[in-house]
Amino acid sequence: MPIDLHAHTSCSDGTDSPTELMAAAAAAGLDAVAITDHDTTAGWAEAAAAVPPGMRLIRGAELSCESPDGRGGTCTVHLLAYLFDSESSALKVEQSRLRAERRARLRRMAEKMAADGFAVDPDDVMGRLPADSPGGRPHLAQALIRAGVVRTVDEAFAKYLGTGSRYHAPRTDTLVETAIDMIADAGGVTVLAHPFASSRGPIVTASVIADLADRGLSGIEIDHPDHDRPTRDRLRALAADLSLVVTGSSDYHGTNKVVRLGQETTAPDMLDALVDKASGSQVVTG
Repeated sequence: MPIDLHAHTSCSDGTDSPTELMAAAAAAGLDAVAITDHDTTAGWAEAAAAVPPGMRLIRGAELSCESPDGRGGTCTVHLLAYLFDSESSALKVEQSRLRAERRARLRRMAEKMAADGFAVDPDDVMGRLPADSPGGRPHLAQALIRAGVVRTVDEAFAKYLGTGSRYHAPRTDTLVETAIDMIADAGGVTVLAHPFASSRGPIVTASVIADLADRGLSGIEIDHPDHDRPTRDRLRALAADLSLVVTGSSDYHGTNKVVRLGQETTAPDMLDALVDKASGSQVVTG
């Protein structure tokens, strides 16, 4: 049965509620799905209460991190954290800081666009966010769609919201080494999300992934919509060399992206390997 270990809800920048995500996972025929909202565990309880009979829920989060890029500089990486203790005090403090960073960044970007004459109201953008949501650029993309500036989220990113654009604003992310340590201390495991997805911006070198494996990284997300076949082959060889778990995931965001839930999947033995390494929280079975 298919396993998808990377999906977002309306608690971050997806469009499905946690309950709707569970229903969508059942409709997609998934055996297991992970909830991995950005820098928050706010959807965990609702998702756990809505797990359909026979399905498994892996509770997690996607953490925004700063990493050495292997070329003398730094870049942003995303770390998928699974089965950690959400009550870890250090992790709660850091996630709270990251959510505040995301909200402040979103407002700065909306204000820049409003100042340039776009029909975007920063207060309206922020007011539409769920209380516990960190917010993100897809929320601003939706505002541009409502204003008739663009037709799709992808168009909004390509024209106005991508890294390097006039309206892009930076944020201060967690150091990736610190994030790996915090998740390990909370009994969880970590997987580097879409590490060679160069269409998203600067990426790390293989040497950086080797260093992170030495630090305690458990796996690499290889089968991802933003990785082509040659990229997947290179990463699979690297994972074998480093004895890392290999995962596959859709990175589902509901209608904010065109990818389908379960479009990319993880082998059952790879999920078993992650579960065996974790002690912070349990898999929820419907």
